[in-house]
Amino acid sequence: MAHTEEFDQPSSPAWEARKLLRAIRVGTLATAVREEGRQGQPFASLVTPACTPDLSILLFLSDLWEHTRHLMADPRCSVLVSGAPVSANPQTSPRVTVTGLAETTDDPAMKARFLAVHPYASLYADFADFRLWRIRPMAALFVGGFARAVRLKAGDLTPDGAALAAISAAEAGIIHHCNQDHSDALIAIAGKSCAWRMVAVDVDGCDLASGEHVVRVAWSAPAKNAGEVRAELVRLAAAARDVVN
Repeated sequence: MAHTEEFDQPSSPAWEARKLLRAIRVGTLATAVREEGRQGQPFASLVTPACTPDLSILLFLSDLWEHTRHLMADPRCSVLVSGAPVSANPQTSPRVTVTGLAETTDDPAMKARFLAVHPYASLYADFADFRLWRIRPMAALFVGGFARAVRLKAGDLTPDGAALAAISAAEAGIIHHCNQDHSDALIAIAGKSCAWRMVAVDVDGCDLASGEHVVRVAWSAPAKNAGEVRAELVRLAAAARDVVN
């Protein structure tokens, strides 16, 4: 799918949608019922999504759950995530609905990615009835607040391929270096004085964890390589220390 460069710009609808998808840890999964007597009936469930580096959505689901059975029969689905409202009116919340096709995956890297941002799931991640599902986005609707809606194609959301490959290749080294040598910077960036470690890095930001508490930190703009990731981390640490001082 072609990548649309202008959608990588800060404050663009796709950039805002990408940041929201990567940051929100709870959402709503909509599936289609394909059971006798309820053909085509829609069904919504609470889920805890995570994102792969290429922005596919990951869900850890039990085969015993009703929405999992729906996906087995019909992989078409959508996921809605929503941020905090800017006023008392809930419709001022930024939100994005992604439509796509769901499939199971046994990729250990994707499982590690999910557990990095949902560490509590390690309690049941190896249960025989739990499987990891991947939803490949086909389209999305981003609502930036009241009466601000933009339709997005898959190519608008997909990160630049070269940047994706470069940062994925450097991710392990970045994480190791930051956790070994820059724990003070991670504390400053997280904004809370406790032990923080970096658990994931991608073109749009990174995830920091302290126990089961995980925070998402977004870059000022999508990064293209490891050097730009380093520059973003230096900028964030400096800005955090300026606020303290």
